[in-house]
Amino acid sequence: MLQRSTVQLLRFPFSYFLMPVYWFALSFVPAVNWPRAAGIFLLIHLLLYPASNGYNSFMDRDTDSIGGIAKPLQPTRQLFFATIIMDALALIAGLFISTLFFAGVALYIICSRLYSYRNIRLKKFPVIGYLTVILNQGAVIFFMVYHGAAQQLSTQVPWQGLIASSFLIGGFYPITQIYQHNSDAKDGVKTISMLLGKRGTFIFCALMYAIAFSILFMYYVAQKQVGSFLVLQMFFIPVIFYFLRWLLQVWKNEAYADFTHTMRMNWLAGTCTNLAFITLIIIKHWQI
Repeated sequence: MLQRSTVQLLRFPFSYFLMPVYWFALSFVPAVNWPRAAGIFLLIHLLLYPASNGYNSFMDRDTDSIGGIAKPLQPTRQLFFATIIMDALALIAGLFISTLFFAGVALYIICSRLYSYRNIRLKKFPVIGYLTVILNQGAVIFFMVYHGAAQQLSTQVPWQGLIASSFLIGGFYPITQIYQHNSDAKDGVKTISMLLGKRGTFIFCALMYAIAFSILFMYYVAQKQVGSFLVLQMFFIPVIFYFLRWLLQVWKNEAYADFTHTMRMNWLAGTCTNLAFITLIIIKHWQI
């Protein structure tokens, strides 16, 4: 029977915050194999992401708040074995899609383990750790979803999507670290957010999002789908409003860069972004 700490530290709800990349990639696919797309959704969000979260928690043994959990329980060996089983299931399932998809799953697992594993621990290095996360959760996931969900298992993946997805994660990820500076420092970890400082984190994230949306604007213009870009912007109005309001609060008092405000930002951004890309998928296939 799964222990309470194991279920908690797999952090299934955190997959919701990473889910936009899946919908984003799917919105690019011209002809979707829907049964395969559904299987990929389950594989990524119920196996791949939680296993990575669980392994990270097993290595970190956090006592302070972490992504989505205000009071984390201490991990046991059961958590470690659960992540191994989930990784194995993800790899086996990946083989049923394609060898290339299987390779993507394997790459994701290897990178996430190198990020957390105590004897290597890429997360100790702000730039290398940051690049590992945004390329893994951005470009790699985008490629896997696009390739796997396409009717003909296409390898002609739009480069704009690969790059934009990494920049979108690049604008999201540092904000999730902004309240953990003290606990990360105690653990010998220096995150990109610590390197930038709390105010600098906001400026950096705004820049990453600006680059991502610039790439998307050029893509949608080239595809003669400016309307899709405008729909996307409408969904981001609440996110921008909250982000700017929070930025002003932190600028006056850095104590506002706390767990509560970060989670509100994550839930709002996750919800608006998921709805935005789901809407684009509906519009695209309704028009077809």
